[in-house]
Amino acid sequence: MTPDMILTNARILTMNPANPRAEALAIDRGRIAAVGPRALIEAMAGPGTETVDCGGATVLPGFVESHLHLVLGGAELAHLQLTGIDGAGPLAAAFRDFAAKHPDRPLLMGQGGHYAMLDHPMTRHDLDAIIADRPIAITAHDHHTVWANTAALTAAGILHGLDTPHGHEVVIGPDGTATGELREFEAFAPVIALGGEARLNLGIATGEEPDPWPDAAARAIDKAKVANGLAHAARHGITSIVNMDGNRYTLALLSEMRDEGRLTARVKVPFHFKPHMDLAALDRASAMTAEFDDDWLSCNFVKLFMDGVIDSGTAYMLNDYPGQPGHRSVPLFAPDRFAEIATEIDRRGMQIAVHAIGDGAVRTTIDGYAAARAANGPRDARHRIEHIELIDPADIPRLGALGITASVQPPHAPGAMDFDMYPTLDMIGAGRLGDAFLCRALAEAGAALAFASDWPVTDISVIRGIRAALTRPTYPGATDQRVGLMDTLRAYTAGGAWAAHREHLTGTLRPGLAADVVVLSGDIEAVAPEAISDLAPVLTICGGRVTFRG
Repeated sequence: MTPDMILTNARILTMNPANPRAEALAIDRGRIAAVGPRALIEAMAGPGTETVDCGGATVLPGFVESHLHLVLGGAELAHLQLTGIDGAGPLAAAFRDFAAKHPDRPLLMGQGGHYAMLDHPMTRHDLDAIIADRPIAITAHDHHTVWANTAALTAAGILHGLDTPHGHEVVIGPDGTATGELREFEAFAPVIALGGEARLNLGIATGEEPDPWPDAAARAIDKAKVANGLAHAARHGITSIVNMDGNRYTLALLSEMRDEGRLTARVKVPFHFKPHMDLAALDRASAMTAEFDDDWLSCNFVKLFMDGVIDSGTAYMLNDYPGQPGHRSVPLFAPDRFAEIATEIDRRGMQIAVHAIGDGAVRTTIDGYAAARAANGPRDARHRIEHIELIDPADIPRLGALGITASVQPPHAPGAMDFDMYPTLDMIGAGRLGDAFLCRALAEAGAALAFASDWPVTDISVIRGIRAALTRPTYPGATDQRVGLMDTLRAYTAGGAWAAHREHLTGTLRPGLAADVVVLSGDIEAVAPEAISDLAPVLTICGGRVTFRG
């Protein structure tokens, strides 16, 4: 066997406990053919072999983004990016400059806003003071709140409110009109539609399909946005993606791109089960699973939202929010109903992923998984809980005992990245900070860890996420939840592959696996944690395709 490509003179972290280090690897016809000492691998080269001298750089399995919104992220790359912008003056300057550059856009949308951008809760009047004669809006960094100006609310037809499902709200002020704060996806969907991106938001907003089905010209527009997202992921060394919203249309777009040779990552797409659906809707999930089932595209899992987010007070808590007697929010699925749904999904052999942020939502999800296991018997399901930002101590050991994957995002921990620790920690309360944003405690109790960025909620960079896991602050009264380098790298590679039932394709560098590899610009083990984000992927290979070289 003569390989097509050899990567040599490298510090290879295999994520294989039996052989954790190597110096070189060979790739043949899109699969890893050998991993081992430099002299042994280099001897395999033939006249047509491309040899890449890595110069002592780090080589490891391609990053697995275990929780990502590829289609939304690709579309939002063209929006105004507000990360790091605070205060009325800088916000106004950014919007006015963006408006001047885009005079014909029907909606000027900013991304990456946060709940403390101003020194008071943001309203439509604050945005009117920036631009009043064109629709403008800001999506919060967590993507669960949008703030819109009067022009946007009027154009969307929701200035005087909107009849929304439970958990979604157009906030109405004392004067009977919308304040500008729109909570959750179906409340701000009419504003998103102003920008022409309603089709791409169906997977997360309603779980339904576009009607009528988009023609070739419309699909080409949407595929261009997906391509932007894929290119962005490739630049960050991401070779496998678990897309955390979806419908058949998402898979159809990706399938067309695969056939066109434009799919540069392996993507798993869920069926999004919404509260308005009945169990018969799962027939659609089964059909998606049967239709898309190969190394590049797959389904076989169902995503649900159990609650909202802490900052907007929509996360479901076991106890009252601090200073808000009687307010705990409520789950989007009643416990008995969720148990019934989880049992049916599990019976069909599919994986379940549930967005659960508050400790009440986490417990309801665990209880539902336990009910499914009791009804159907134990199996290698690897059901997941997404985020787990607050968990009751009594529930921590239940994850490992039930084989539940903790899908958590190191950049979300307040103080770990660009956003302040407050108001999030205030919304949790000083007495509960020891139960918030856990990573190490979950792993030590036996839960499998899968790390991700949740792009476009935060910067997609896995490298910055690694830094966040290594350097995040310890909250007052809490224990140190930092995770060591190798455990963090494993959670971004092998852990993510295992959590997606894709360890046969990715996750460890051993012969016979698809060649999902990323080369970093330096020796990650020799870099101080605070400086890890100075590294960058310089070569990414997915299934034999070189997707980025810098």
